[in-house]
Amino acid sequence: MARELKLGYNSGYWSSGPPNGALEAIQEAERLGFSSVWTAEAYGSDALSPLAWWGAHTSTIQLGTAIIQMSARTPAATAMAALTMDHLSGGRFILGLGASGPQVVEGWYGQPYPKPLARTREYVEIVRRIIRREEPVDFHGQFYDMPLTGSTDLGKPLKSTVHPLRKEIPIYLGAEGPKNVALSAEICDGWLPLFFSPKENGFYQKCLDEGFAASGDPTKKDRFEVAATLMMIPGDDADKCADFVRPFLALYCGGMGARGANFHFEVFARMGYEDVALKVQDLYLQGKKQEAAAAIPLSMVEDVALVGPMDKIRAELEQWKDTCLTTFLVSGPKSGLSQYAELILG
Repeated sequence: MARELKLGYNSGYWSSGPPNGALEAIQEAERLGFSSVWTAEAYGSDALSPLAWWGAHTSTIQLGTAIIQMSARTPAATAMAALTMDHLSGGRFILGLGASGPQVVEGWYGQPYPKPLARTREYVEIVRRIIRREEPVDFHGQFYDMPLTGSTDLGKPLKSTVHPLRKEIPIYLGAEGPKNVALSAEICDGWLPLFFSPKENGFYQKCLDEGFAASGDPTKKDRFEVAATLMMIPGDDADKCADFVRPFLALYCGGMGARGANFHFEVFARMGYEDVALKVQDLYLQGKKQEAAAAIPLSMVEDVALVGPMDKIRAELEQWKDTCLTTFLVSGPKSGLSQYAELILG
């Protein structure tokens, strides 16, 4: 995908409250030529409310969710939000979706977690039908039944009262496993990887190519977007810089999901760090979070992040640019954004 690289700002999750300085950073990102700003949700702040608030204080930057949890909303509720956000923003909205994992889906939303691939396929199809508004929605799948049958049987197929500003709102899929990555290329407009590594580019490109072939659209590959989070921690000592990344990797690799049902763990196992991931998981699940983070080697951090002196970061960044990625999503305070813009946008 030999296209001009784009830069996005990832506001991430809230901790105990709204992130300080987020609006100022987003406005600075827009001024510097960042193409998009992204929000997230898990089991705290939602992704849509802050995006609407920050979108009201900007005018050109695209507004994306990375990601909306599918189990948090019915397909119709998500489509309604997308239609509304797209109108309010003047066509700047990007709908990023994800199936999440059983820990959050069952523990927080109280929803079952069956067959995420098949469920995602139905979910995206319904959202697209509602947004296109070509006919009332009459969909009866394995997971979603519209109108619902077997209850009062008084429901009837409905069509949104709101006309879409755009009949095709871009839909990106948060995905890590090979089948899910391929699904993103088949039915969506973009892919949102979390722990992308340049050395895994060939693996992921093969997954994407399988999805492009299944889509039946020969032009899709040229339009498809891959927007990946890229952690950059500049400093004189690479190993000390890596300490800012290690707790994040330990949380996802060791603490997200249950043993044997952690998709982030599987990403690092595929990268050759299964022994490390097992150790990190053991320590994290024992409540030894600091020890878990300390067990992550510098090489594992360097495979998914850029840490150390600026000359080192610049040199390693070239490997990232020569991949399937089309957009780098960065985070941080307003003061550091001009450096990111210089590095990636030139």
